[in-house]
Amino acid sequence: MKEMAGNMLALTVAVFPLHGGDVRAPSAVFDQIFEVFLLLGTAVGVVVVAYTMYHALKYRDDGGESDPYADKVERPQMGEKPTGGSGGRKVFYSFSISAVIVVSLIAWTYSQLLYIEQGPDPAQTDALEIDVEGYRFGWDFIYPNGHTTNTLYVPQDRVVRLQVTSTDVFHNFGIPELRVKTDAVPGQYTSAWFTANETGTYTAKCYELCGSGHSLMTTEVTVMPQDEYEDWYAQTEGTNETVEGSNETATATETDQRIAADAPALGGAPA
Repeated sequence: MKEMAGNMLALTVAVFPLHGGDVRAPSAVFDQIFEVFLLLGTAVGVVVVAYTMYHALKYRDDGGESDPYADKVERPQMGEKPTGGSGGRKVFYSFSISAVIVVSLIAWTYSQLLYIEQGPDPAQTDALEIDVEGYRFGWDFIYPNGHTTNTLYVPQDRVVRLQVTSTDVFHNFGIPELRVKTDAVPGQYTSAWFTANETGTYTAKCYELCGSGHSLMTTEVTVMPQDEYEDWYAQTEGTNETVEGSNETATATETDQRIAADAPALGGAPA
């Protein structure tokens, strides 16, 4: 019975793959974490401030000589140990409730970050696999058909899995609007994934100081409707769109030459 159920599940996944539109995007996960912390922090702040203000006003000194709580509170005399109270129950309850809230929040946040780290189940996603190579100072995106480009083109509402590496020094590939970021290490591959729910143009940047042209190491990420992406991809067989020396992928030599040319104006010596 279990084997039959497993086969049915596999068949269902194969026939109806889970696309990016049905997957929680990393940006949505991080937004939810922020909202939960914001709401919980605001609620705790309101309770603490309200509790403090209530007792500050209730027990304030009204300037009278008589004790307004003389008939309500049995105050200890000089040298007498105070008695009564709740026996520490208030402290115990407040500590226990706080501990439960903090531990639950930590566990929930960890589960969300674990989802970001592992990503959706590969067997349930029709993911697009793209290799990313960083170099000083640009990015190459290599598609399954071998097509290489300096601009990342991806379809809307589809899981995109990146295998990121570097051909020279340490880099860090990130698309802040899509909440994706991973290291680019020479000789190694790191993985990252995302899904874009809205079409448009985003910016990918390097977040690891890698040389004089680090600030120029940016490129465009174009999110296209699925049909437009399929048309574009069908035309890329055997072509190459990489452009050496462009604004997005300026070479180290050109960048160093521009910096050296500006050095006298900055008070330095030309290289």
